[in-house]
Amino acid sequence: MDIEEKLAQIGITGTLYKLFLTTVRLGGASVTDVAAEAGLARTTAHDALAKLEAEGLVKFVDQGKRRFVVAQDPGILLERIEARRQMLTDVMPVLRSMYHHESGQPNVRFHPGPEGIRTALWDTLSGGDQVLRATLSMKELMAEPGLEEMERYLQERARRGIWLRVIRSVERDIAPIWPSSQELRRELRYAPAAHTLAMTCFVYGNKVCLISSARESYGMIIDSAEFAAFQAQLFDAMWSLSSPDIQPAISADRS
Repeated sequence: MDIEEKLAQIGITGTLYKLFLTTVRLGGASVTDVAAEAGLARTTAHDALAKLEAEGLVKFVDQGKRRFVVAQDPGILLERIEARRQMLTDVMPVLRSMYHHESGQPNVRFHPGPEGIRTALWDTLSGGDQVLRATLSMKELMAEPGLEEMERYLQERARRGIWLRVIRSVERDIAPIWPSSQELRRELRYAPAAHTLAMTCFVYGNKVCLISSARESYGMIIDSAEFAAFQAQLFDAMWSLSSPDIQPAISADRS
């Protein structure tokens, strides 16, 4: 494995690379010794090590008149990447919103197949809203993406502090699961009997996500402020007509 090439991909190159590997190899040594081992002048090494310290990769320890540098656990690299990924995840809805608003054009993304359904599902946590509107067609969701994936998704949604306001149809339910819960940040209502919600739909931020049945097998994300506002209004109208939270008995042989 070419360590230098791999570390270069995350910005540890040149002098930083030499000093980081030298410090990791030595474990703990004076700045002078680290500089000498890396073949660098002490002042050059000290400035570069200060950059590595800012990244959390090394730390300085003063002992009397001497300054030592100690490598942090290399696992910090993974934490650093994860922190940056989370930061980008947090700001991406704002950046996308700015991009599409400036262009003035809606964006439609079609994701085919089971993987596409999962991609569309997880995108619904990127809207930045504290409340997620959803109509869930339970029969279809149990087939694709399936109960296990849905449980992971719901746990992550609750962990992020996003409330789910959800409408379901008794006709499409196959098991008495996912009731209203303060702890899990979920409020459930059932649509009037005359209305069957046979497709899953999420409204979040400026987006609307549609998830098909396993038979048609696709996820679709429509990024349009006007369309999302329209769908939110339709959802709120249906919400006002739906019955709060008393889950009806679900027939065990419903398929």
